[in-house]
Amino acid sequence: MWLLLAFIAVPLIEIALFIQVGGAIGLWPTLLIVVLTAILGTTLLRNQGIAALGNLQNSFREMRDPTEPLAHGAMILFSGALLLTPGFFTDVIGFALLIPAVRSAVFRYVRSRVELRTFSSDPRAPYETPPQDDVVEAEYHEVDPPKKPTHQSSGWTKH
Repeated sequence: MWLLLAFIAVPLIEIALFIQVGGAIGLWPTLLIVVLTAILGTTLLRNQGIAALGNLQNSFREMRDPTEPLAHGAMILFSGALLLTPGFFTDVIGFALLIPAVRSAVFRYVRSRVELRTFSSDPRAPYETPPQDDVVEAEYHEVDPPKKPTHQSSGWTKH
């Protein structure tokens, strides 16, 4: 329901802002602002994306929880999509998500609403099973079924 509301509200807000800004400063300055914010946002996005990737690699290298660097990277990616979308409202949200303090605040809010049950840096831990007493060790060998006397080999199989 919230997603439907967003898909309806955001374009209406963008249209209203375009009308207001265009009426105040004119068509060409309005279009110039939209193009310049896309170019500036792309430049900032590239720099912050590289930094976020470095932070993620450091967390993996140091065996730390990669949740926060991953969340920052996802928010930077989302802000890039917003900055490439023409409009003032999406640009404001996109530029806000490029500010590390805003991303940290969003991350803390989302983390407070999500319950983490387990975390392990050992990749084998979720797959290890406790020893069971009903395991029987044995040896086996395959027994081929008897061949019918009319069976002829096709040359393609091991029969």
